[in-house]
Amino acid sequence: MKTAVVTDTASYLTPEQIKKYNITVLPITVILGDKQYKETEELTDDKFYDYLANEPELPTTAQVSMGQIQEAYDRLVSEGYDTIISIHLSLGITSFMDNLRMFVKEYDKAKVYPFDSMAASAAEADLVMLAGDLAQKNVDPEEIVKQLSDLRDSTDIYFAVNDLKHLSRTGRLSNHSAIIGSLLDVKPLLTFKDGKIYAIGKERTMRRAYRMIQTEIQKYADAHPDWKLHITVVDSNNRELLDKWVTDFQENFPEARVSKSHLGPAISVHTGEKTMGVVWDKDFLDEN
Repeated sequence: MKTAVVTDTASYLTPEQIKKYNITVLPITVILGDKQYKETEELTDDKFYDYLANEPELPTTAQVSMGQIQEAYDRLVSEGYDTIISIHLSLGITSFMDNLRMFVKEYDKAKVYPFDSMAASAAEADLVMLAGDLAQKNVDPEEIVKQLSDLRDSTDIYFAVNDLKHLSRTGRLSNHSAIIGSLLDVKPLLTFKDGKIYAIGKERTMRRAYRMIQTEIQKYADAHPDWKLHITVVDSNNRELLDKWVTDFQENFPEARVSKSHLGPAISVHTGEKTMGVVWDKDFLDEN
């Protein structure tokens, strides 16, 4: 049995991670005006944020197509893979997983395990890297899926946006707290719950948002004293603050592994620019 791992660009894996864990990554399409771009392959972050700042028509996205999926799966089958674990963006913010589950019912060239990350970005990436690591060790796919579920259950995500207009516009905000974003200088604080995005509070500054997130991570660490913690700081074109938060977390949680990631165009369409987020979970590298 030979197992492949497939994901989408919303995981924002680095080229080094893709190579190390042998991951097949399918691009989400980002639409700027009348032009379509494959994320990471055809659209740079600089071009996207320049468009966001200067063009009146807001960008949109198109999910990975089943044609892209079939082409990727067929290629993997031709390379000798008979099992595929396909980990993707949360069903709570896109219908892609429903479409994928319907597709794999008819796909008979390999055994496919569709797995809903119930998140995006670094939380999705951790799942993908865990799957890639286990697949390279020839772990049974059923056991891989079980470990993915355990890691997903251990994951918390908080993120602060400059305002809620993008999430409200694209319909990705699942509760009715958009009014908090209309207050002057408020940084709405959000989380994923059951794979959907919910506004849970507001802070006057990113520094206060950081302190609230730090408090939540400390509660998590206290509740799981036997776990090694993995903290990933994520930014949307806010690299200076990214580096500062990474340094602060390294100082405040010296026993944790602290990583950095970012949000590219496909997610920044919904969050807007200057978003800061933190993902924390049980470190999958601690046991593998």
